[in-house]
Amino acid sequence: MKFLNLFLLLIGGVQLVNGQTETNKSYNTGYNNWYYDSRELLYQGLKDTKVDIVFFGNSITERGPWHDVFGDKYKIANRGIGGDNTYGMKARIADVVSTKPKKIFLMMGINDIGRGLPMDSILKNYEEIIQIIKNNSPKTKIYAQSTLPLNESKITMDYLKGREQDIRSLNTGIVALTKKYNITFVNVKEVLADDYVLKPYFTADGIHLNADAYVEWTKYLKNKKYL
Repeated sequence: MKFLNLFLLLIGGVQLVNGQTETNKSYNTGYNNWYYDSRELLYQGLKDTKVDIVFFGNSITERGPWHDVFGDKYKIANRGIGGDNTYGMKARIADVVSTKPKKIFLMMGINDIGRGLPMDSILKNYEEIIQIIKNNSPKTKIYAQSTLPLNESKITMDYLKGREQDIRSLNTGIVALTKKYNITFVNVKEVLADDYVLKPYFTADGIHLNADAYVEWTKYLKNKKYL
């Protein structure tokens, strides 16, 4: 844990945000690492592929078996990257919507919260991501999904504990953004969590989802006529 904290401190001072070098000594907003770069390289190779629906987010999105649960009904692009935060998502969103998909489902923010990033910065990035989508692909329908709560009884990572109020605040902010920009708020947590506790039978580690959870998530989207 000491090594991890030292590593985060070392990389937290200077990072690239939308191509600009930003100095910040109080928290780490960096997103470039070998995994992000490898996934982004893959997605760059696919960015000209026409799709109907994009699922955009971090590892919770990336692990989703979207093609399996929806079959051939839709052309789906999974654009999740494990460990990504809203800075990394903001840097790549324009390419994600370059082919003008019909719909995009967003889920983001838990990695920012885990790093202790300020809520106003997270929501500012979220808002800018919405603006970029609207500017680059105005006909794409945006679905802002609730950031999922955690199950602390299963979490082993100390930096993710005690985050319930932050997740509540983030979801409150997301709802406000959906009203401001007249987009759809998708409260998927209402089927995957009991209030602000992720249901234990949907997760092994307190944060990531199992197959049953993705089935319920998919059913929810269908039942609500979002798909």
